[in-house]
Amino acid sequence: MLDSSGFKVAAEFDTPDWSPDKAQAWMEGQLSAIKNGLVGVYAANDGTAGGAIAALKGGGVTPLPPVTGQDSELAAIQRIVAGDQAMTIYKAVKPQAEAAAKGAVALANGDKPESTTDKSGVPSTILDPVAVTKANIKDTVVKDELYKVTDICTASFTAACTAAGLS
Repeated sequence: MLDSSGFKVAAEFDTPDWSPDKAQAWMEGQLSAIKNGLVGVYAANDGTAGGAIAALKGGGVTPLPPVTGQDSELAAIQRIVAGDQAMTIYKAVKPQAEAAAKGAVALANGDKPESTTDKSGVPSTILDPVAVTKANIKDTVVKDELYKVTDICTASFTAACTAAGLS
């Protein structure tokens, strides 16, 4: 996906243990080399996105480039509301649970579970992920009751939540 984007990948890092602190430390080390040409950060999860954002802010990068993550962690949703993180990937719990339950029932009955793909001999059910942005927080993670507005809009995010229509 990134290879066909037209952008040059300046650096890559497989963050040990998905550690935000290790992601931050690595990003801090990259800033001198790539700061002026930085157009975005594609982070493997929301924790590493948070580490990258901390490094960017600490390094004086303004405005922040788009930073993405996945897992829809509460802190990421709050960073999105605040304008620090561009988006996160949300994998809705209900469709995952339904697919897992169907697979479990099939196995319990001695049947082969249905799959939508078979990669390297591993049958899988691929579900559609959702990009969560400031514009659709209410229609995704709030609507699905992953978080309440009161979870997201703590005192430090009141103004940002009001601006995002979440109050």
